[in-house]
Amino acid sequence: MNLLVTGAAGFIGSRYVRMLLASDAPDAPRITVLDALTYAGSLRNLEPGHPRLEFVHGDIRDAELVDKLMADTDQVVHFAAESHVDRSIRAASDFVLTNVVGTQVLLDAAVRHSVGPFVHVSTDEVYGSITSGSATETHPLRPSSPYSASKASADLLALAHHRTHGLDVRVTRCSNNYGPHQFPEKIVPLFVTHLLDGRKVPLYGEGLNVRDWLHVDDHCAGVDLVRTAGRPGEVYNIGGGTELTNRELTGRLLEACGAGWDRVVHVEDRKGHDLRYSVDWSKARDELGYRPRRDFDTGLAETVAWYRDHRAWWEPLERRTDAERP
Repeated sequence: MNLLVTGAAGFIGSRYVRMLLASDAPDAPRITVLDALTYAGSLRNLEPGHPRLEFVHGDIRDAELVDKLMADTDQVVHFAAESHVDRSIRAASDFVLTNVVGTQVLLDAAVRHSVGPFVHVSTDEVYGSITSGSATETHPLRPSSPYSASKASADLLALAHHRTHGLDVRVTRCSNNYGPHQFPEKIVPLFVTHLLDGRKVPLYGEGLNVRDWLHVDDHCAGVDLVRTAGRPGEVYNIGGGTELTNRELTGRLLEACGAGWDRVVHVEDRKGHDLRYSVDWSKARDELGYRPRRDFDTGLAETVAWYRDHRAWWEPLERRTDAERP
């Protein structure tokens, strides 16, 4: 079986590919990775040379290339996306072009070549802020940022291709991921790398925004359950089960890095900053047997240790990110 995985030189996609390549099952898929190697992607995140892995450097918006790859593809897992909210607020066009237009190019080719399942990986941010309770898969989509709006648009396009063309589309919506190989612009690696370097860390507002934290390995396991056992045309929330305010998360990161609150700088809150995200993942639990396995405190300690031990991976990325900041 040939599996096309888009965006797999990035954080979550590369972890997913590594998980599949670790299997020696007779039916383990041959994997083609399509990645444009933008700022957040790196071949160092993958296992070049693995006999079941082929890497193709290219853009999901390249219709000719995508059609060529899709002709030899049985299934798709689509991770490729622009995903950083702050970048989307500064400049939204790349998010629309990659997340919406790129997804449409993939869907068109999948329909032409009768590919399926097509797993479209999305985010809990499409639901917008949840005052109380947790969003089920039928919750209205109320995105707040250009990033989440582009992902909501892509979700709807994917589901429309199921309803219109019968394409076997399955959508996942995950909560906030953390773990090794995450680009150091997101809150966990940003804070960890800054603290390890003796620098200060920026906390938006009073730090009261709440997020549900999901280890990347649990997310990848959930995505693969959807690929192998999910139902066509369905949406599955994948949550982590650990809700923390950003202030609470900061406290845990400070403790893990041996730093104090004097290293925290309160900065002006992000525009349109959603107060709370929370997803109800009981559908994935009941239908697919999904549940997060990684204890948050253990997973966070392991993540901090990984960044402490892998400076050669993140220091060049951090320098580049610092240079890009206004």
